[in-house]
Amino acid sequence: MKRLCVYCGSSPGKSSSYAQAARQLAQELVKRGIGLVYGGAGIGIMGLLADAVLANQGEVVGVIPQALVDKEVSHAGLTELKIVSSMHERKAMMADLSDGFIALPGGLGTLEELFEILTWAQLGFHQKPCGLLNIAGYYDGLTAFLDHAVEEQFVKPIHRSLLRGEFNP
Repeated sequence: MKRLCVYCGSSPGKSSSYAQAARQLAQELVKRGIGLVYGGAGIGIMGLLADAVLANQGEVVGVIPQALVDKEVSHAGLTELKIVSSMHERKAMMADLSDGFIALPGGLGTLEELFEILTWAQLGFHQKPCGLLNIAGYYDGLTAFLDHAVEEQFVKPIHRSLLRGEFNP
């Protein structure tokens, strides 16, 4: 089975459009026979996305560090929950389990994970697709900044193009 890694917030965010987009993504994943790999939490957009995939009879693999399990944020009803020792191990395992990556709205952790996986692609560590779901313009500022970084010659256009499909549902 193909699997998509989704980076997203442990908060629900301000707009209900984020939850709606997560539910739509979940339906689309299950419809296409694609499993979900995500951070393993049962809270925020993360938990909502996992619940929606599970409600549609899809596969959900969570990867979470023991420290977060200890804080009781792990999701109890996943297809599989992999508990690791560190955030570094978490990100590596999520990458290994996935055939592509997408970011829904989220905070610093979402951005850090997205940029790390883009950096790995830039360095040739993987050739898997990376994309954004730019819900309600959430990532407009980020994509404008990336375009600015290209103009200022800190990011090569070929590396900017690694972030595909800035979808605006």
